[in-house]
Amino acid sequence: MIELTIPISEEMILSLHAGDAVAISGIATTGRDAAHKYMVERLIEAPSPLPPDDQRLFDELKTIYRGGAIYHCGPIVRNTGGRWSIVSAGPTTSIREETYEDKVIAAFGLRVVIGKGGMGPRTLAACKAHKAVYVHAIGGAGVTGAEAMVEVQDVFKKEEFGLPEAFWKIRFHRFPGIVTMDAHGRSLHEELGKAFDERLAGLLRR
Repeated sequence: MIELTIPISEEMILSLHAGDAVAISGIATTGRDAAHKYMVERLIEAPSPLPPDDQRLFDELKTIYRGGAIYHCGPIVRNTGGRWSIVSAGPTTSIREETYEDKVIAAFGLRVVIGKGGMGPRTLAACKAHKAVYVHAIGGAGVTGAEAMVEVQDVFKKEEFGLPEAFWKIRFHRFPGIVTMDAHGRSLHEELGKAFDERLAGLLRR
């Protein structure tokens, strides 16, 4: 298991290869469909100057994401005595963010995108160009994921987006996953897809 501590350097990212098991520690956020749409359409591609509230969140996210991580996840949360905690936090299917992720990686300096199911050629190209990786989290094990999300530090846009779609700012401690898309242009998802297609074609020819 390779330990990754945020902020993660370019050199560390380049030392990783598809198939490596990692444990991620440090401050990161969750972010799903609404969060990605907001980042691209209202922060990255919007004309400047941004409205003050958007500018403040842009600056906050840039601080968190520079050398950091985003987790494709809509967590189940609990508020006890005014304090939030994560109850369950399984990964969301990442391909839903394919139209946005390359722009988010480029604009914010992300090093790690966490999710499930892999992503497409745009994200793979961005990982190679900007030195980032995609990490496949453990599907169907939301409680295991939550155990590694040890502190909720803040939440952004929960009134506008709702609890699952909000940005949850969380301190991760040894969050587990597998690098399946690396900064060298390799995608296990693409390779396995081709292998499955070839295997199916061979079966159909029999």
